[in-house]
Amino acid sequence: MRNLLWQSDAWTEYEAIHYDIQLREDNISMMYPYITLGDGTEIVHSHIINDGDKQKVIVHFEKPVPDGFLDARCELPEYKWTENEGFSEEDIAFFTKFLEANAHLLFRYAAEGGINIA
Repeated sequence: MRNLLWQSDAWTEYEAIHYDIQLREDNISMMYPYITLGDGTEIVHSHIINDGDKQKVIVHFEKPVPDGFLDARCELPEYKWTENEGFSEEDIAFFTKFLEANAHLLFRYAAEGGINIA
């Protein structure tokens, strides 16, 4: 089951399989597109995940670069960064501010199954 909404031809089969395995380990069955930033960074989010008595949303950031991808993952509402492959501290600080301004929308869209733009 592949739900890679923003997978490009640049992905190797290994990268795609690794990503699918990671989603399953994190109990994420679907990632929904949120926005593409001007520098090409894709931001996607999970559905609402029930984690004991808390609800969380996983937000994934991915930016294509000549030799692959930079990627990072953050859990809301704790703003807990669980993964960072290649983004700078300045990038993560910017993403954190972005999340602080957008968390309410990300939770809303996660509950609704993504943004309805049709």
